[in-house]
Amino acid sequence: MSERHLKFGAAPVGVGGPGQQRTWLSPEIPGDASVDIRWFIDLARRFEEAKLDFVFIVDSHFITADSPNHYLNRLEPLTLLSALAVSTTNIGLAATITTSYTEPFPIARQLASLDLISGGRAGWNVVTSLDPGTAGNYGREEHLDYATRYSRAREHVEVARGLWDSYEDDAFPRDKEAEVFFDRTRQHALNHRGEHFAVTGPLNVERSRQGQPVVFQAGDSSEGRDLAATVGEGIFTMPRTFDDARAYYAEMKDRAAAKGRNPDDVLILPSLTFVLGDTDEEARATEEAVYAAKDFGRTLAEFGRPYGWHDFSQYDPDAPFPDVAGFAATGGRTIADHLQAVAAERGLSLRETVLYAERRQRTAFVGTARTVADEIERWFVGRAADGFITHVTVPSEFDRFAAEVLPILRERGLFRTEYEADTLRGNLGLPVPENVHTVARRGVSVPA
Repeated sequence: MSERHLKFGAAPVGVGGPGQQRTWLSPEIPGDASVDIRWFIDLARRFEEAKLDFVFIVDSHFITADSPNHYLNRLEPLTLLSALAVSTTNIGLAATITTSYTEPFPIARQLASLDLISGGRAGWNVVTSLDPGTAGNYGREEHLDYATRYSRAREHVEVARGLWDSYEDDAFPRDKEAEVFFDRTRQHALNHRGEHFAVTGPLNVERSRQGQPVVFQAGDSSEGRDLAATVGEGIFTMPRTFDDARAYYAEMKDRAAAKGRNPDDVLILPSLTFVLGDTDEEARATEEAVYAAKDFGRTLAEFGRPYGWHDFSQYDPDAPFPDVAGFAATGGRTIADHLQAVAAERGLSLRETVLYAERRQRTAFVGTARTVADEIERWFVGRAADGFITHVTVPSEFDRFAAEVLPILRERGLFRTEYEADTLRGNLGLPVPENVHTVARRGVSVPA
């Protein structure tokens, strides 16, 4: 193995996520896959057999009738991952949890509990909620603006991390002979008073063997990138090309370094969608067939999500792309601004803009197993990625990736043959954060 090696996460999306309109029709996918815990357990065990680093559960708190099939009816992430924790041994378990509509104390407690249940395999994908409609499910009049969402997210994570250090690692001697269960000098209240939260603490859950859950983040806006560089240990991204990915990689490593962090402790993980075939031509034909089978009306409806699920069916699809960026002011502002600019520059119609957005989602990882492995290696060696996260639907497609692509990467010394550890941090090569109170007692300054 080379000193640096690939990390892989997998996100099971049951009956199909965005753009996967016909996925659920596969005979391999039960109609209730997204709420069938047996489905998830089976996939998690396949991922673990393939030696992947973690299972990643996507989530949101608002739906419409036009939402992707998987979004309409799916299990809550922490509940789901608690079941996977007792059904697996080594693979990490990452839950998507919003900071815009939750409080730090219960989230810190739930994640710490998952971390203990799993023996140190928990991770948290920090999100600020894309859908403005979420506000209506939490008794709010409107969605928070970008600046507020991201400052709240930063403080939310800061509070959670403070709560995770409520107990030092030797707080519970549990010495029955001496009748000493607990050392009260090793318990610490937080007494946080900030812009968004006031939390006293301490948390009533001890630290796990990995110290704290791993924090993931996906940032594309300027605010999102700053948050990712500040708190993210794994950063998800969706670049369109190798050059885009390499530029993002360099920027985020530089941003982390500027904040006093070790860039090697920040893993950049682009989305990986692959299409495998016996020949490159066959794989490309398969990809084309999937896109050709899509219904434009359904695609148009899903296109409205970054715009607060704005109804685009009211416009002539062959007229110029409408000025609708305002609908994305508190939603998917970054992608909306990009689409508005491209449509104006190229004179695109609504239909052409929707198809352009769809083409941007196409993958570079199409071809034979060797072609796909070569491209993965190019991104990894070229410092465009530290690893990848792939969305998994049809099990046999993942099985083929595990049986044909991963062995090539192993032969090249780029991916593990066995797990290095039984914690998520251990397998990702991330350091265990030392308890700040333990450090302070030794008289050592703690990095900001």
